[in-house]
Amino acid sequence: MGERTSHTPGTFSWSELVTSDADAAKAFYAQLFGWAYDDMPIPEDGVYTMALRDGKRAAALFASDDQPPHWNCYVTVTSADETAGKARELGANVLADPFDVMDAGRMAVFTDPAGASLCVWEANQHIGAELVNATGALTWNDLLTPDAEAAEQFYGGLFGWTFQEMPDAGGYRVISNGGRSNGGMMPRADGHPAWVPYFGHDDVAAVAGELEGLDARPLGEVIRMPQGSILPVMDPQGAVFSIWTGLYED
Repeated sequence: MGERTSHTPGTFSWSELVTSDADAAKAFYAQLFGWAYDDMPIPEDGVYTMALRDGKRAAALFASDDQPPHWNCYVTVTSADETAGKARELGANVLADPFDVMDAGRMAVFTDPAGASLCVWEANQHIGAELVNATGALTWNDLLTPDAEAAEQFYGGLFGWTFQEMPDAGGYRVISNGGRSNGGMMPRADGHPAWVPYFGHDDVAAVAGELEGLDARPLGEVIRMPQGSILPVMDPQGAVFSIWTGLYED
């Protein structure tokens, strides 16, 4: 089981659901992943909810009337300020300049040159996910982008990531951070560029037959590979993520 007390810079470390209906989202993901919840009041009468798996922080969610439902993906960095500045130099649009999140950490938000949104996280009291690469926890992140070569240049320059194109996989590239697999990148001409998180589950095939009863829908068929199986899903409010059943790294 992938318990964590810190995350190496350049590693995907947190996922956060922005939703139109927090109560409905909590019920859906609790049934799907076995999440429990810890509601934390935030300024201006808001609530930030930590999603717990086996007592460990696995993800979070909050309600917003200003944004369409989606998942935010976070990468740990040594300095949010330096990373945001470098991202801007490389052609990113910085949507939120670095700011402190109380004593939890410091963050910034940008869109890459193609338009995919990403958050960077400089940890203080909150490291990000305390559990990864397990059932009900973050296991992977994919970038859907119209220009994989440009994305390689941007993210390689920003985080020092390296990339390996997989044979006979439609141009899919595996991202490595410090020699460790850290996500992937899929060229896609249609749709809005986006980062998509994956969460572990014991049985993707069973989930595929249960989604209609949960008011969610699969975005295609189960994708089967030697390492495991993937199912892209749209939750009841419209946020997109993927489910993984298969091998996990430690």
